Amino acid sequence: MHAYSQADLTRLFRLPPRLVGALARARYITPSAVGGKTLYTFQDLLILRTASALKAAKISTPQITAALGNIRATLPPGAVLTTLALAASGKDLLVREGAKAWEATTRQYSLPLSETKGATVTALVPPPSPSPAYLEAETHYARGHALEDADVDAARAAYADALKVDGDHLDARINLGRLLHLAGELREAEKLYRAAKHSSAVLSFNLAILLEDLKREAEAIKTYREALAQDPTLYDAHYNLSLLHERAKQPREALRHLLAYRRHTRKN
Repeated sequence: MHAYSQADLTRLFRLPPRLVGALARARYITPSAVGGKTLYTFQDLLILRTASALKAAKISTPQITAALGNIRATLPPGAVLTTLALAASGKDLLVREGAKAWEATTRQYSLPLSETKGATVTALVPPPSPSPAYLEAETHYARGHALEDADVDAARAAYADALKVDGDHLDARINLGRLLHLAGELREAEKLYRAAKHSSAVLSFNLAILLEDLKREAEAIKTYREALAQDPTLYDAHYNLSLLHERAKQPREALRHLLAYRRHTRKN
């Protein structure tokens, strides 16, 4: 089974370390230490994905951990949190049980989720079984990820193998593009990023950095904005935009993005 690193968590969810630590201490996730690195399982990622959605819905860390504790206490022996569906409703969490929903904090039944205004539902169920091509590509991707620190050329070859099998493997495309960028192969990296059938905030962010290095700053600004449209919590994009707007003699925009970045750093 593929293990996920702290860097993967940051890239996927950008959760505050305090929340990740609280979930680990409460044993909602079970990270392991291997070779000096902290690694997470796919089941951990499902929990963290839900925590990320709840955090985005402005549910506090104590509320998230307390609510998950109440939910876990109601489960039959052997059941896991990833078999449930949660919703953020106001300042509470709702748990779905068929057509009914109950509040995770008070354990009182509430209106059905379909009637709850403003609720953000995150289903905690594993995705459909992946295709054989995706599994093979994932194996190449995991090999590339493991090789990056020891043999960059071999890592690049592994990511390329993943894309040969499954051209939609976005993580392999992002990592290979980053390695090409670091090697100074900027045009090849740009071609690789732009060939993606589906985008992501991370891909757009990496492409924007690449465009900066190519001195195409107007395109970089547009691409950072695309990254933020896909993930408004990608605050590093605000910082980079503030510098680009400052160089472009656009002080208002520079200040707006700098303030957005500082609001985040003060919270963390």
